[in-house]
Amino acid sequence: MFFSCLIGLGSNLGDRELFLDQAIGCLREDKRILSIRKSSWRETKPIGGPLSQSPYLNGAALLQTSLAPHELLALLQELETQLGRTREERWGARTIDLDLLLHEQEVIDSPVLVVPHPRMAWRRFVLEPAAEIAGDMIHPTTGWTISRLLENLDRWPPYVAITGSIGVGKTKLAARLAEETGAELIAEQLDPPRLEAFYAEPSSQAWGMELEFLKQRTGLLSKETQLGRDPEQLVLSDFWYDQSPAFASVWLPEEKQEEFRELWQRRRHEVIPPKLIVLLECSADELHRRVRKRGRPFERGLSKQQLGRIAEAIARQAMAANEGPVLRLNNTDADTAFEEVLAAIEAMRVVDSE
Repeated sequence: MFFSCLIGLGSNLGDRELFLDQAIGCLREDKRILSIRKSSWRETKPIGGPLSQSPYLNGAALLQTSLAPHELLALLQELETQLGRTREERWGARTIDLDLLLHEQEVIDSPVLVVPHPRMAWRRFVLEPAAEIAGDMIHPTTGWTISRLLENLDRWPPYVAITGSIGVGKTKLAARLAEETGAELIAEQLDPPRLEAFYAEPSSQAWGMELEFLKQRTGLLSKETQLGRDPEQLVLSDFWYDQSPAFASVWLPEEKQEEFRELWQRRRHEVIPPKLIVLLECSADELHRRVRKRGRPFERGLSKQQLGRIAEAIARQAMAANEGPVLRLNNTDADTAFEEVLAAIEAMRVVDSE
């Protein structure tokens, strides 16, 4: 039995093209690989890691192989070692980098292997060569083809939505990223007295509150407003439009939830979709601690259980099929989360090394 597998290749040390060609040659010689189709090589600037790195040559290869996922990973790591790869720092320079991107429709999340590759869905330097040779291959967790993932980067203005439960740090991260990148920040406007009344008696206030948030989010992200802006201007929001039904599922009685989802679905076509959804997460205990620490009077009644339910509902919504690329991050370490999102933003923008 043979499997269709997609791998990514990159090099930014020494004779880059030679290293990439040697990697392809070694794979062709392996009797467990029936065929290989490779993309052209593309030069791109490095993403993340030391600032002094040289540009990369990147490409992709589509394999037909009898190797199971972990067996193929072992082969790729063996080839990296043979071609002089050393692992001294994250996102550092390397003679060769061989990543297992897709293995048929497998979804694996283990300490040694994550498939699909956790960052491929928004990396232009991965998607462009991959679309050249495997445009119809499906990314199993988004449900999108490689070509559609690339189109997602090309079709809409650069917009990233940051979502997560109350207290997870969405606004702080969005503001820090906006300051670093010069992005326009779109932040939800809170009405403390209104929220205090809502949290005190959600059973009678939830419907009106969720409708107000839906209306506000629609206005802030309307295509009429956003498509008239500079198409190169990065936009960040400290909310995600599609978090609306997740919050509604926590606060609204069951008999009103379907009605709300219908309203939300009718309005979705009016707003600009994000190129990337950033899902921030941390434990319910940590969420509760942060909410209490920031001391907003209208939040003092929020329980650990409510915060946890909101986090779970948003995660379910974000990870549902066909929602698009999601960068899922534990926000316990704010600096690490910042670096991850900053690298993702740069990876979406990259076209060449100039």
